[in-house]
Amino acid sequence: MFQKSVAWVRRNTPTREQFEGNRWLRPVAHRVLRPELWRFHRRSVPRGVALGWIVGVLIPVAQTIFAALLALPARANVPVAALTTFLTNPFTTPPIWYAAYRIGDWALHLDAQIDARPVQDTLDSSIGDLLKWLVSDAAPATALGLLIIAVVGAAIGYLIAAFGWRWWIAHKWRNHRRRH
Repeated sequence: MFQKSVAWVRRNTPTREQFEGNRWLRPVAHRVLRPELWRFHRRSVPRGVALGWIVGVLIPVAQTIFAALLALPARANVPVAALTTFLTNPFTTPPIWYAAYRIGDWALHLDAQIDARPVQDTLDSSIGDLLKWLVSDAAPATALGLLIIAVVGAAIGYLIAAFGWRWWIAHKWRNHRRRH
C-alpha cells in the first residue's frame, strides 16, 4: 500500500520542467525554480510539512497555489508543501472545523463571558445570515480554533518530519554499513 502511495505521489507531483513550460510562471521562474526548493533535504522537508499544514487548515481555497508561493520565502520544499495541503480534504475538513469550534469555544469561554443576543437582535435581516454568524459565538471560536489547530498541527508535523528524516537517514547508513 505504501509503495502504491509513493508511486502515485511521484506520478502526480509536478516537475520543474512542467513549471518551466508554464507561461504564467515565466516572470517569476528564476525564483520558483531554484533547485534548493525542489530537493528533498533535512531542512526543507519539515518546513514544507509545517507550511502545508498551516495553509491547508487556514486557507479554504487554492491551497496548493498558496503553499507553493509561501514556500519561496520560507525556503520550504515546494512539492511537500503543496502535497501536505491535501491533508485537509472533503472528508477531513468537517471534523477539523468541528474540533476548531470546540477548541476555540473552550479557549474563549464565550458562553460564560458575553451574551451575543443583543448584538444579534439589532442586526437587520437584510444584512444577511453571514453577519449574524460573524457576531455570534461560532465565528471567533472557530477562527481561534483553526489558528490553534494550524499552529499545533504544523509544529507536530515539523517534528514528525524532522525525526522521520533522521530515522530514515540512520536506517540507510545502518544498511550501508551492513553491506560493506
